[in-house]
Amino acid sequence: GGGRPSSRLIIFSAPSGSGKSTIVNWLMQEHPELKLAFSISCTSRKPRGTERDGVEYFFVSPQEFRERIDNDEFLEYEEVYEDRFYGTLKAQVDKQLAAGQNVVFDVDVKGGINIKRFYGERALSIFIQPPSVDELRRRLEGRATDAQSVIEDRLAKASYELSFASQFDKIVINDDLAKAKQETLEAIRTFLEGKKA
Repeated sequence: GGGRPSSRLIIFSAPSGSGKSTIVNWLMQEHPELKLAFSISCTSRKPRGTERDGVEYFFVSPQEFRERIDNDEFLEYEEVYEDRFYGTLKAQVDKQLAAGQNVVFDVDVKGGINIKRFYGERALSIFIQPPSVDELRRRLEGRATDAQSVIEDRLAKASYELSFASQFDKIVINDDLAKAKQETLEAIRTFLEGKKA
């Protein structure tokens, strides 16, 4: 039909170490024609360095963040540790959609499922999956930056997160990065053109 295609939402979730950020950053930089823009999150932490309110994040006090939770203003949020919140404001997402942006979310698995539930057909949820938990172990151990206990925790969390993969619209297995990038790009193009992914 006629009318301008309405803006859409692209949700990325993945266990840590699956190469998600690499794929997302590549899409944002190399494919401006997709009109992708990160959703600007809200946080209760203080700005760092050159960060400006309303650019990288919306900075609020922990108290205000809690009030906004009570007012049901968030699509999803998490308290990373006490008084350190991060969340996605519904009003901000709607504003970015109205501006013609296709809004990108890089969120944890539960957040991804919540956003998808909220927006339904307007959203495409993509789960970036490591080839296997064993491969993930090799990657994490290969970085050699983390203590073994940290690695074990991450792997346990990854196994748990992998159990949600089937709730996503599209699973991309990142076995070969170039291939995973292409597959993600194709899925998004198909979706934005309005065909069923």
